[in-house]
Amino acid sequence: MKNKVPFILLGIFAVWGVFIPLVADHVAAGYNFGDVAWMIVATALVLLMTPGLSFFYGGMVGKKNVISTMFQSFIATGLISVLWVVIGYGLAFGPTIGGFIGNPSGLFMMKGINGGAPWVYAPTIPLLLFALFQMKFAIITPALVVGATAERIRFTSYVLFMVLFSLLIYAPIAHWTWNPGGLLNKMGVLDFAGGTVVHISAGCSALAGAIILKRRRVLLTGETVKPARVTYVLLGTGLLWFGWFGFNAGSAMAANSLAVDAFANTNTASAAAGLSWIFFDSLKGRKPSALGFCIGAVVGLVAITPAAGFVGLPQSIFIGFIAAICSNVAVHWKNKTSVDDTLDVFPCHGIGGIVGMILTGVFASKAINPAGNDGLFYGGVSFFFRQILGCSIVVVFSFVMGYILFKVVDIIVPLRVDEKEEIVGLDISQHDESL
Repeated sequence: MKNKVPFILLGIFAVWGVFIPLVADHVAAGYNFGDVAWMIVATALVLLMTPGLSFFYGGMVGKKNVISTMFQSFIATGLISVLWVVIGYGLAFGPTIGGFIGNPSGLFMMKGINGGAPWVYAPTIPLLLFALFQMKFAIITPALVVGATAERIRFTSYVLFMVLFSLLIYAPIAHWTWNPGGLLNKMGVLDFAGGTVVHISAGCSALAGAIILKRRRVLLTGETVKPARVTYVLLGTGLLWFGWFGFNAGSAMAANSLAVDAFANTNTASAAAGLSWIFFDSLKGRKPSALGFCIGAVVGLVAITPAAGFVGLPQSIFIGFIAAICSNVAVHWKNKTSVDDTLDVFPCHGIGGIVGMILTGVFASKAINPAGNDGLFYGGVSFFFRQILGCSIVVVFSFVMGYILFKVVDIIVPLRVDEKEEIVGLDISQHDESL
């Protein structure tokens, strides 16, 4: 019966969709078609990040688990796309219920969204385009968690976790942060493109999953797992870096000077972080590695995400530089513990997101974005502490809820594959496929 449920649910929603009334878009007179064109491109760029993430993760695991790791990330493009249309968008961006969650009742299956008034923070593009742009964020966030649970989690279990994560962790935090009535939004917390919504939520939930799943068998037996394809990691990093321009610059919601600022900050922070990682490694006597530069570059992208539209270009160098060092040290500390976060999701995305949120509270300036705030460096003491509080709320919520959801999934479908399946590798045991 468990194998039949997903097919039945998809069939129900597919048939239900046939009877949803269509609404023509009559708001076109207010659109700026330059903004529309840019946001379509930005939306496509953000979607490209998920296959990029698949290559990034797939290249770092062992050869027996490349396909399974890539597919666990890539499946989000299908799973979350449908879930977002059915109910996810309404939960995140529907009318607020006490600042905690959106009311999805009027937006079920995105009913009427094509003719809806534009989103308050994106007045020059169709509401449907805004919803699609946000969909791509919702897709990549649960895909990030894969890196912490790789090489030992059952595919069906992870699919169920993705659904629950999207509904019960991602949607609430997106609502708190980006909905005008949301808890963090009303507090004045700034997160330009997803430091809390995407990276802290994924990083802290990933840590919970790694703790619950315990260590991989190869580590318990003292074996060394070498990256299967460093070339995949390089390709994945390139796709992520390229797609991140849509992620951050697109969050300006228009083809304007703020998008240019976010674009420039994104590239600069990533470049600085990649260099910082390998230079910091060299101080410890390590050779500069392609893997190190790639990981550092991604950490820089993570850290600049919440700050991209609020800080100046020179400050983005510092953000990338310091975030890479913090994550590098966190990876080193993690390796001394029993926590088996396979691909260092928490040290890179969790810590990177936290550093980015804190430094947004330090370097944000109204000179860059009048709709933002002045950070600690410019006298904004109260704003700085609101950033710290907002960041702390998301860290605690993401970890606790992630822990609960992994436990719930384990009750329904065992999370971990059995020993024989782990020895054979998840490519064969879960998908009957191999490189």
